[in-house]
This record gives sequence, structure tokens and C-alpha cells, in this order.
Amino acid sequence: MKNKKYVLDLLKNEDEQLQKMHEIIHKALDEETLITSIIEDKEEERTQGEKLSDQVAKFGGSWKFIIIFAVILIVWIFYNTQVMHNKSFDPYPYILLNLILSCIAAIQAPIIMMSQNRQEAKDRTRATSDYMINLKSEIEIRNLHEKVDLSIIDQYKHLCEIQQKQLQLLEELNKKVKMLSKPTNIS
Repeated sequence: MKNKKYVLDLLKNEDEQLQKMHEIIHKALDEETLITSIIEDKEEERTQGEKLSDQVAKFGGSWKFIIIFAVILIVWIFYNTQVMHNKSFDPYPYILLNLILSCIAAIQAPIIMMSQNRQEAKDRTRATSDYMINLKSEIEIRNLHEKVDLSIIDQYKHLCEIQQKQLQLLEELNKKVKMLSKPTNIS
């Protein structure tokens, strides 16, 4: 009777530990969901100027732009040198062409820099989010190590209790065996 109660208490204790582990797992899963929902990239509201600067940066940094620009330069030089001969509107040192190129560069550079600054701010935010996730992961790993260590300690204590109970049962059994093995004097 006493042993049944002890076994039932052990099973109840094990069941409680399993229940605690399930709660911990559900909590961790819920927290992970919160992390991913916080860090999801949301489409930000951009002004018309920001959209334009992004488009200019995208086009200005493409092969399409380089090819179109090279073709325009070659046509400009060919037209002023070969077609117009002495009547060209921009003769050989191509001063007007240099002025136009300088103006394009002066306008295009700050626009591209605006786009790059916005991208850099996005990258900084993303890096901060990555750092927070890594920090959270490190903390979770440490917590898991602590939980495993505590679980091992609990299991060790539980094992010691079981061994102690086994020793008690063995002693009781030995006593009963000795009692039964004693010669009885029936005279």
C-alpha cells in the first residue's frame, strides 16, 4: 500500500514536470512569433522626392544609363565634328558638352547620395534588428542550458529518491526473507 502511494506520487511528480516543460515550450514559441512579427519589413511611406531619388539612383547605376550616355556623347562629338564642319554649335574642345556633363553630374550626385543615405538608414535598422535577434537567441540558449541543468539536477534527485526507496524495499525484503528462513521450533 505504502509503495503504491509512493509510485503514484512519483508519477504525479513526473507529470507535473512534463506539464511545466510544455508550458515553457509554448511560451518560447509565442515569444519567437512576437520577435518575427516585430522585425518583419514593413513598406514605409516614401515622399515623391524619395521615390524619384531611388529611381534616379537605380537608373544612374545601370548599364542602360552608361550605354545611352556613351551613345549620346559619340553622336554629339560626331555631329559637331563631321556633320557641321565649320558651322558647329559646339566646336572641338566641346565646352558646351563639358558644361552639360558637369551640370548632370552636379545634379545626379546629390540625388544618388540621398538614395544611398536612405538605404544606409535601412541597413542600420536591419543591423540593429539582427543584433537584437542574436542577443535574444543567446539569452534563449543560456536559458535552455539552465533549464537542462536544472532538469538534470531534478532527475538526479529523483533517481536518488528511487534508489533510496529501492534500498528500503530491499532491506524490507531481506528482513522478510530472514524471518521466513529462520527455523521454527514446532515442538
